[in-house]
Amino acid sequence: MEFHVYETGETIKAERRPIVVITPTTRRSCPTRSCAAALPLHPLSRPETMQAIVAAHYPGIKPRLLGDALRAFFAMRETPGLKKKPSTSELLDWLKLLLSDDVAAETLREQDPRKLIPPLHGAC
Repeated sequence: MEFHVYETGETIKAERRPIVVITPTTRRSCPTRSCAAALPLHPLSRPETMQAIVAAHYPGIKPRLLGDALRAFFAMRETPGLKKKPSTSELLDWLKLLLSDDVAAETLREQDPRKLIPPLHGAC
């Protein structure tokens, strides 16, 4: 009747006994009625929630790098025509690579159209 979100420290309690159907985050072949009734249990797409999740995994991450990486991540999620939006786990993997390669936050703010694809974007 409850679950704990480790990364944000929140415990979510049900007011009524829920019916739980676990599916992937994409709606590949979901029947229209089922998709219409589906609600996300936790608003993972909020920047502050993602920031808390990242902080739980990488507590020493530089705020500027985190902010720039999250802006790039959410911009990628809004890119029209993607078959699949980048997931939370892919964000965490990408940040791990950025941290291991010591990529500067400035690199993620690149405006040159020839360099707009973020570094290490295809590593996951």
